[in-house]
Amino acid sequence: MSPSTLTLNNGHQIPWMGFGTGSALFGRDATKLVVQAIQSGVTHLDGAQIYNNEDSLGLAIKESGKPRAELFITTKLKPPSAGQTVDVKASLKESLRKLQLDHVDLYLIHSPYPANTEGKLQDIWKQMEEVHEAGLATSIGVSNFRVEDLQDILKIAKVIPAVNQVELHPYVWDTARQIVEFDKQHGIRTASYGGLTPIVRAPGGPLDPVLETIRKRLEETRGSPVSTGQALTKWLLHKDAVVITTTTKASRIKEFQDTENVPELDEKEIQAIDDAGSKKHHRAFMHVVFGETR
Repeated sequence: MSPSTLTLNNGHQIPWMGFGTGSALFGRDATKLVVQAIQSGVTHLDGAQIYNNEDSLGLAIKESGKPRAELFITTKLKPPSAGQTVDVKASLKESLRKLQLDHVDLYLIHSPYPANTEGKLQDIWKQMEEVHEAGLATSIGVSNFRVEDLQDILKIAKVIPAVNQVELHPYVWDTARQIVEFDKQHGIRTASYGGLTPIVRAPGGPLDPVLETIRKRLEETRGSPVSTGQALTKWLLHKDAVVITTTTKASRIKEFQDTENVPELDEKEIQAIDDAGSKKHHRAFMHVVFGETR
């Protein structure tokens, strides 16, 4: 059985599944759906300044009545425009005002770009360490960082990033593998977003028959229904990843949570997914960071 929480390098626990307020909720009032997620048992909420809905996330937290201590809240530093100076503390304080919180559990640099092309990543990380020191963020980390971006900040880091949240699924495993392995070597927890891309954004690919075969085996072993999404999410858990997902349906949230109870994949099945994924490359987000065209 998969663990309900995973341990970060500073000893803090992070729920393995997080409800994201980006993609489908980008720029939209997320109040109703976040309340629904919390009522469905979700305790990990993943927001970002660039999603333009932190105020509704904060309202949902308040309306849910869930004690703050029982929630894990993430937000992310908005990527600056080219040449723009970043004030991390002021930016986080503005987020905390919108969220109606005195701290977040995790604060991430949303993207290394364009700071990585301007030689500013190290300065931003030093500022991240300052908000951590000030108690405004229990844990700090990064998002969409490649190995070279991580290497840049690790040269000066006093605090190792707790998390690197990246697009992670079999159709980017060809490039993501080295990031996941580097994260693991340095005690950085990989978090995934866009994990169901092979099903929802790139159906009809080489992964489809492989996932269906595995889904059937899991269902037979379990003796109750298993979805293709659960089979794919199980693959992410085998990569020791935190899984961030977004849905408008309470039933889908329950299905994600139920992935914990789905039997484990065996080594051959994990390898079969890796191999099928390597036959197609499909990145849905952050093309500019990876130098890819859409």
